[in-house]
Amino acid sequence: MESRCSSADSRLTGRGVGSIVSTPTCVRVESYESGDKKCISDVRRTFCLFVTFDLLFITLLWIIELNVNGGIQKQLDIEVLHYDYRASFFDIFLLAVFRFASLILAYAVCKLRHWWAIAITTAASCAFLIAKVILSKLLSQGGAFGYLLPIISFVLAWIETWLLDFKVLPQEAEDENRYLSIMGATERAPLMGPGPLSDGQFYSPPESVADSDEELDDKHDPEKGLIQQVT
Repeated sequence: MESRCSSADSRLTGRGVGSIVSTPTCVRVESYESGDKKCISDVRRTFCLFVTFDLLFITLLWIIELNVNGGIQKQLDIEVLHYDYRASFFDIFLLAVFRFASLILAYAVCKLRHWWAIAITTAASCAFLIAKVILSKLLSQGGAFGYLLPIISFVLAWIETWLLDFKVLPQEAEDENRYLSIMGATERAPLMGPGPLSDGQFYSPPESVADSDEELDDKHDPEKGLIQQVT
């Protein structure tokens, strides 16, 4: 990185524009490359933190629901070991685990720069939650959690989609384009600057042979030089 900036600075300084362009260029290039060294951008890290929050929040709400409806151990036996799609919240927790595993694998481990992974998770979450609300008995048996868990899971899935599609991917694309334009400008700078002074600009024509011979004769014959000055 330092060699790249120094080479760009030397080219720009040699053309007389180094003091204007080189310093901000190196600062912006270093800011982008420091993001590369961190392996993940700030906006992508924020997205991964929100995906983790999604899982932890749904898990917390499910544990509260288990404790409210008769105790954690008893409800785990009912909702997990004797799972019933129409009367269990365990599948909503599994849906949050599915979103977390898929999105972290796609956007933190594989570092995808496309929306197809989150489109799949959001579409699967929405279809499952809508079907569960229609077919299950949670709204009549689960109390407040029969409304709370499906709604929160649905909202979090769409917030993740908005965050990736409108924040993460556009910001990373903008940073990459800015970096490429800066590097292209440093490469084109020698062609755009004023060229070096040519030898012709400092060319002075040699004295003619006749003039030099006359000067030598004047030096050897002072009387002749005096007669020429008088005439």
